Amino acid sequence: MRRLRWLVPALLVIGWLAVGAFGGPYAGRLSDVAENDTSSFLPASAEATEVAELQQRFSRSDAVPAIVLAERAGGLTEADRDFLERTRTRAEGVPGATGPASPVIPARDGRAAQFVVGLTGEPNEPVEALRGLTDRDRPAGLDVHVTGPAGQIADLSEAFAGIDGMLLLVAGSVVALILVVVYRSPLLPLVVIVSAVFALGLASLVVYLLADSGALALNGQSQGILFILVFGAATDYALLLVARFREQLRDTDDRFRAMRRAWRGTVEPIVASAGTVILGVLCLLFSDLNSNKGLGPVAAIGIAASLLASLTFLPAVLALLGRAAFWPFRPVAGSPHPEAKGIWGRVAGFVGRRPRAIWLVTALVLLAGAAFVPQLRANGTAQSDVFLTRVESVAGQEALGRHFPGGIGSPTIVIAQDRATGAVLTATNDVDGVASARPAGAVDGLVRIEAVLDAPADSADAVGTVERIRTAVHAVPGAEAKVGGDTAVMLDTQETSTRDRTLIIPIVLVVVFAVLALLLRSLLAPLLLIATVVLSFAATMGVSALMFNHVFGFPGADPAVPLFAFVFLVALGIDYNIFLMTRVREEAVERGTREGTLRGLTVTGGVITSAGIVLAATFSALAVLPILFLAQIAFIVAFGVLLDTLIVRSLLVPSLTVDIGRKVWWPSRLAR
Repeated sequence: MRRLRWLVPALLVIGWLAVGAFGGPYAGRLSDVAENDTSSFLPASAEATEVAELQQRFSRSDAVPAIVLAERAGGLTEADRDFLERTRTRAEGVPGATGPASPVIPARDGRAAQFVVGLTGEPNEPVEALRGLTDRDRPAGLDVHVTGPAGQIADLSEAFAGIDGMLLLVAGSVVALILVVVYRSPLLPLVVIVSAVFALGLASLVVYLLADSGALALNGQSQGILFILVFGAATDYALLLVARFREQLRDTDDRFRAMRRAWRGTVEPIVASAGTVILGVLCLLFSDLNSNKGLGPVAAIGIAASLLASLTFLPAVLALLGRAAFWPFRPVAGSPHPEAKGIWGRVAGFVGRRPRAIWLVTALVLLAGAAFVPQLRANGTAQSDVFLTRVESVAGQEALGRHFPGGIGSPTIVIAQDRATGAVLTATNDVDGVASARPAGAVDGLVRIEAVLDAPADSADAVGTVERIRTAVHAVPGAEAKVGGDTAVMLDTQETSTRDRTLIIPIVLVVVFAVLALLLRSLLAPLLLIATVVLSFAATMGVSALMFNHVFGFPGADPAVPLFAFVFLVALGIDYNIFLMTRVREEAVERGTREGTLRGLTVTGGVITSAGIVLAATFSALAVLPILFLAQIAFIVAFGVLLDTLIVRSLLVPSLTVDIGRKVWWPSRLAR
């Protein structure tokens, strides 16, 4: 029996070493199966998707246009025009280029000219080759940019390049620093980080295989969130297990018995926490956007891997190391538990003395923050606003808008019945914001019309113009017109995101309530916990609106930002309430609700606060990627987690529980 106590943990460690060795390299290969082209995320029912499919009848090419623009403030010279013509000829030989490039089109002001070349496949390398061509023999003083949809996709891919190494380095360093401060031990942080790394290796392997087979959609944003979720969740679960293990080591001199007790005491809240997050993110499967659908299982796989590593590898290593894991501050059997004398003992005493005043004040503070939610601008942004750093495609788009109609090179596509060509063409040209529209081919009784917009194709003004085009051409009798193109993709994505938000948020609330009701054997306590987390979410979004508008100067937000923020904050915020309330319920069985709440707050205060700080810090690491969406999610989740940890879980929830008393457990036996 004694040999078995050593053998099982040793075999678990060896098994995870094999998983880490095999799965670890796949974390660096996820970019190979990530797709960052937004058009591929739309559902088949979207009008822009239908137009893309109909366009295959006109041309089998899936070419993405790249626009090469030359600009000189004093006007183009003959040498400039010769250079651009030579570059156009060379561009036709770039790998991935389809057919001849368009003729060089001069601007009316004589200060710019441009041509368009279609690129197939991943545009990264062709765009890089084009940009290399524009540097060859370029006349002095001539500015040349490669922009258009292909340029934007290439710049987006470049922004995500090295995401695996960068996020691992930043998140790992932050977690290591915090754990060293928390544990004052050089060995324990290393064990926790290794556990998180193994979990990431397992998750990366599974996600890679599923994405490579086409079973799920993976993009750079989902990849970044996966890394952060795994590190944050694995560390959170580790903190809870380690704290309980250290507590048990003070009550027994047998490390294996201490680990069994710690594992049994934490398995329920850890599994419940992971299950809540998994079910919460899987609610994204109800989304119509393939990108959201992909994030749901990607995040769920990451949380499941974190759970598995935290309940197998980590306890095995801790059991083998015993008290040595805490060196140089080893817990001694029979030594007093220090929690009651610390800061959380004083916080519990404060809550116990004035519970009603505390929850009223904290609720009012949160409501004050929530009052600023209407200032949040989440109606979508221009594609060029996605980047937080200066990139060539954005600079080129701005230059294009100075000399040409903004939508040139990326026209809006109208496909209609051939018999209605004249009426559809007239309706399109009459729309405010359309610079020009012309037929561009007919086949199988259908006509293809290209409309160049005044505004840049990725701008909010262009989206408004496409809405008006759709209204106009849909009204043409017998035309059966549909409107697509890059701007239409943006419009359909924004509208689908808004619908998703309305549908998914209530589903998440129902799922979380069901998990809490089963865990706490109560109906009233889950309602109170959900209400506090929703209030915390509203306060977070209000504060975020103020920061985005007046401090960071962000141009707005994607409609998916509030949805992602809600899913993560509610699922993760409930985590800390689960950690607290499962311990409170355990203590309340023996001590009563009031004393059980204060005891639960005392013994879990330090570990939950540490977990919240770790998760906030790891999500903050997303801000190192120069992408607007990820920077906003990083701030929202980091701020929201800290708000949940320091205010909601520390003051609001325990003071409400103490004030309500045993009725909080209704209808379970504890309520009687």
